[in-house]
Amino acid sequence: MNSGTKPRPPLPAGPFLVVGLARSGAAIATVLAERGETVIGVDSGSPEEAAGLERGGVEVSLGVDGTRQLDRARTLVKSPGVPQDAPVVKTARERDIEVTGELELAWRLIPNAFCAVTGTNGKTTTSELIAHLHRTAGRPVVVAGNVGTPLASLVGAVDPEATVVCEASSFQLEDTSYFSPECAVFINLAPDHLDRHDTLESYLAAKLRIFANQGNDDVAVYNGDTEELRGRDLGGCARLVRFCPAEGEAADPDCELSLRDGVIFAADEPLIRADELQLLGAHNVENAMAAAAAALASGLPRDAVAEGLRSFPGVRHRLERVREREGVLWVNDSKATNVASALAGIRAFDDGVRLIAGGRPKQESFEPLAPVVAERCVACYLIGEAAERMAAELAPASGAGVEISDVGTLERAVEAAARDAKEGEVVLLSPACASFDAFKDFEERGERFRELVEALP
Repeated sequence: MNSGTKPRPPLPAGPFLVVGLARSGAAIATVLAERGETVIGVDSGSPEEAAGLERGGVEVSLGVDGTRQLDRARTLVKSPGVPQDAPVVKTARERDIEVTGELELAWRLIPNAFCAVTGTNGKTTTSELIAHLHRTAGRPVVVAGNVGTPLASLVGAVDPEATVVCEASSFQLEDTSYFSPECAVFINLAPDHLDRHDTLESYLAAKLRIFANQGNDDVAVYNGDTEELRGRDLGGCARLVRFCPAEGEAADPDCELSLRDGVIFAADEPLIRADELQLLGAHNVENAMAAAAAALASGLPRDAVAEGLRSFPGVRHRLERVREREGVLWVNDSKATNVASALAGIRAFDDGVRLIAGGRPKQESFEPLAPVVAERCVACYLIGEAAERMAAELAPASGAGVEISDVGTLERAVEAAARDAKEGEVVLLSPACASFDAFKDFEERGERFRELVEALP
């Protein structure tokens, strides 16, 4: 694999208009200002990250969309949460002002080797696991991107020998133009963010930007069982490495990593048994295979990869064990912000699940949850804006005997579950929804769940 000496394009011309001043926007505005660039930062709200930017040389305007400030800019830096059809973005393109994102600019300013990870579900777990495998092998590594630490915060502050493991969302990737990681990983695909991308094909096209600029010395790791990728040109010129989680008749014998009789094989040699993983759920076998494929393709020793897979404890807010109380296991899966992810969370347990779900709905049906809820849950406590619609679409599960209650808030859900749960059961927060009706993000929701559970007598 490429060693990380890949040349970077220069930054586009300033002045820069940074639209959106939350974590990634504030980070890139700070970096650009420190480089002596003229930076104008705008946000339609008042994010706490905007405080202090003016002291760093950024001109800040809050409560505005930025259209009026375009007259003074030559490049618009769009934060991931700003949609492509926002007036300021559309106007910039009409005026031939370059539109880019924090991921693209930060990558141009960080000369290290990159391993970028995308997919609908499992990005954070896979990114953190890849980093853990590097550490196990004694290799310097740092994790940033959509995982929570803005990539721009690493500019000038990272060991030049370190590999940067970068979680990349579709929102970030659609704003890239030259981004070219030495290793790129595509975990899986399921409908998500269709309120933003409109169609699954448009969503997939944004994800595939991760491969678009890769060269012959790079590696493209992808899930060979993804139907939408079969026979499709992924883009770029990287060496293709497939991992295939499907077993039995659906198994592809030509995959570089495969799963046979519960054993993960790499290059036709056993790596580890799937039941040696500490991670809960079959979907985490998929994440482990993706991480192992990336690590091995990046040159990490096979024994270190196997050791790291066995020792990785998981990440916060993704099937995170919070507490066992009176024989009841409480699990925080707040990162399950869509139906596919919630399905994976519920399937991590055989039965006896008391599910806490709901929040702000996305443009997807909750009906696929009903059969799995009927099979594995004893009760559902529904919260937030989605509760009424979710209750209606889970009606078949109710008919199968699952108690479904609209309790309104997370606090009431925890209270009810604590009252009802019996020894041997699991209380699982796996919302299948965004958090924005009541919380800043899924992390705040997960932390609140943890606080409530830990406060139970």
